Amino acid sequence: MKTQASLLYKERIELAESSFVEGVIWDLAKPLAGNAHGFKYRLAYVIDGVCVLRYDNEAGKGDHKHLGEREVDYVFTTLDQLVDDFWADVAQLGG
Repeated sequence: MKTQASLLYKERIELAESSFVEGVIWDLAKPLAGNAHGFKYRLAYVIDGVCVLRYDNEAGKGDHKHLGEREVDYVFTTLDQLVDDFWADVAQLGG
């Protein structure tokens, strides 16, 4: 059994002069409260200094995404699907 979290991914990708994507994914020793999986993540798309899209999970809050000011539940299945869904939303927003 794991006793501590390990960083799986951390990257910032410049998409244009005024926009970037930044992501961090941790493999946790045990799931956060409200999550069935053992990952902690934050994937964000920022335009002109404003976060227009963010996928994340918090203890007690579970998996969700922020679309501007709106917060919507997200059904986590796999890390690959999480990343695919995030990039699909980035593309829809013009990134």
